[in-house]
Amino acid sequence: MRVFVLDKNRKPLDPCRPARARIMLKLGRAKVVRRYPFTIILPDKSLENCVTHKHQLKIDPGAKTTGLAISQNNKVIWGAELTHRGFQIKDALTDRRQLRRSRRHRKTRYRKPRFLNRKRPEGWLAPSLMSRVHNILTWTKKLIKFCPITGISQELVRFDTQKMENPEISGVEYQQGTLYGYELREYLLEKWHRQCAYCGAANTPLEIEHIKPLARGGSNRVCNLAIACHKCNQTKGVQEIEQFLYGKPSVLKRVLAQAKRPLADAAAVNTTRWKLYNELKSTDLPIETGSGGSTKYNRCRQNLPKTHWLDAANVGQVDKLRIEDYQPLLITAKGHGTRQMCRTNKFGFPSRYVTRLKFVKGFQTGDIVKAIVTKGKKIGTYTGRVATRKTGSFNISTKNGLIQGISHQYCTIVHRKDGYSYSF
Repeated sequence: MRVFVLDKNRKPLDPCRPARARIMLKLGRAKVVRRYPFTIILPDKSLENCVTHKHQLKIDPGAKTTGLAISQNNKVIWGAELTHRGFQIKDALTDRRQLRRSRRHRKTRYRKPRFLNRKRPEGWLAPSLMSRVHNILTWTKKLIKFCPITGISQELVRFDTQKMENPEISGVEYQQGTLYGYELREYLLEKWHRQCAYCGAANTPLEIEHIKPLARGGSNRVCNLAIACHKCNQTKGVQEIEQFLYGKPSVLKRVLAQAKRPLADAAAVNTTRWKLYNELKSTDLPIETGSGGSTKYNRCRQNLPKTHWLDAANVGQVDKLRIEDYQPLLITAKGHGTRQMCRTNKFGFPSRYVTRLKFVKGFQTGDIVKAIVTKGKKIGTYTGRVATRKTGSFNISTKNGLIQGISHQYCTIVHRKDGYSYSF
C-alpha cells in the first residue's frame, strides 16, 4: 500500500510508493508523522507548488468489519479492514442493565425506582450501532487529512430494495436487468450462512433451490428459496420438502423456520448505513452510492477474491480496477478503556483496586511499543499493544501471543494510543 504524504503545513499531497518514501527518509528529506497508517511529512514542500490528483474514498460498511479503499483513476492505492466492537458494547450494556435491575428488584433501602420520563431524540440509534458509524466517520476524517480525497463512494444498502421490491413482505418477483441474480443470490447466501440448507456443506458451489417445487405450486418468493449444493438440489428434485427430509425432523424444522425468517441483520445494518450516509454529508464531499448486488457484480466480473476491502474498492461505478498490493491494513477498534473506580466480580461487587494514574513511566495502556529485551528468560524483540502496570512491568500483545512481565526500560513508543490496534 502507498504511503501518505503531507506538506510542510500538513496539507495532504498525493501518496507515494513505499520505496520512494524510504529514499526520502534516508536522505533526510522527509520525517515520519505517524506509523499507522504510515504517513510522512516533507518540510521543503508546499501544496501550492505541487500537483495533486483526484482520489475516491470507498466504504463498504458491515456489522462486524467495514472495508475501506482509496482509488485513483481505477487504481486502488490503499486499503484497510476496520473491525468494529459493536457486539462488545452490546454485551457490556446488557451486563450493566442486569446489574442495575437486580439492585432495583432486591429490597435495597433507599434505592429509588427508575423515573420513566426519558424520550429518545429523532434519529436515535443504539450505542452498539452508533459505534460503527463513529468508527467509520473517524477514519473518514483521518483519511481526508492524509490524502487529497475529492469524493466518497458508499455501499448504501446491502440489498437493493428498488430491484428486489422487498420480497419478504410483498412477494414481487425479482426484476430482470443487468444485475439479475446478484441481489437475490447475495441475499440468500447471507440468509443461509453461505452453506447448503440441507446438508450444511460449505466451500462448495451452491445453487438457488425452491423449497416447494415450482412443479407443485411453489413460487419465486424469497421465503420459498434456499441455497443448496448441487447434490442435494438434484436429489430433492420435485419432491416436497417433507418427503425429502422424512428421516431428519430437526433439519426440516430448521429449514422451515429459517425460510420464513427475514434477514434481521441486513435491516439493522441498512439502518446504520443510512445514518452513516447522513453523517458523511458533513464532509461536504460528493457522495456516490451503490448496492451490495452491484458491488458483487463488479467484483465477480474482474475475478477478484471476496474480502471486505476489495468489496469497498468495487463500490459504485467501476470499469476495470488495478490492484497495487493485496495486503490491507487491519484496524481493530479497542475503545479508550473504562472509567470504573474499581474492578468487580461477577455479582457486581468491588473486588480490586484500579490505579488513578493514566500514564506509567511515560506509557499508557493502548500504546503500540517495541521492546528489545537483552537479558533474562525473555530475550528477543517484541512489538505490539501494551498494557501497563504501576510497577513498570508491562504486558505486550503481539501477533504471536501475550508476552508478560516486560520492563518499561526495554520499551520504546511506536504509536501512541488512539483507540485502535493495527496489524497486517
